[in-house]
Amino acid sequence: MDYLSHNIAVNLKRIRTSKGMSLDVVAEQTGVSKSMLAQIERGTANPSIGVLGKIVSGLRLDFNELIQTPPLDSYLVRTEETPPIKEVPGQYRVWNCFPIEDNHMVEIYRIDIEPDGIYASGSHGERTREYLAVMEGELTVELKDGGHIVTAADVFRFESDQFHRYINNGDQKVRFMTFFVAY
Repeated sequence: MDYLSHNIAVNLKRIRTSKGMSLDVVAEQTGVSKSMLAQIERGTANPSIGVLGKIVSGLRLDFNELIQTPPLDSYLVRTEETPPIKEVPGQYRVWNCFPIEDNHMVEIYRIDIEPDGIYASGSHGERTREYLAVMEGELTVELKDGGHIVTAADVFRFESDQFHRYINNGDQKVRFMTFFVAY
């Protein structure tokens, strides 16, 4: 089953049960047969655009509600088992743990910077604030107003609508988490 069929299957069942509706009631409201709805929820059917249109119309949904990534109660990201999205050997590695698409408000990254390594980052756009927490080492965050030293005992926040650099001036790896919040 591809990711889109999976999303539709999970979302349709979640929406139907959250509304307290049986497959019979959904079939009546949408004009889609009960057996087709059951196949869609099991992920064994490949519904046409017309069938999906009947479902969103009959249930008064936005089409995106049906195809978006389903919400999860919990999700574990093992960064050491995940390939980094950016890497310069001997300098830094960056993992996107939770992309902005998950919730449209927060994006979470883990970044490791080797000794004497520098990771430069452009603006993340207006109305975006960055929070970072150092887990290991000492990090210098260079902004237009100067450098800020952040240690494992600190948490730092800044407006990320500006060019900035993360610098490891130490002799040990710096490991930190950074959270981008759109407001």
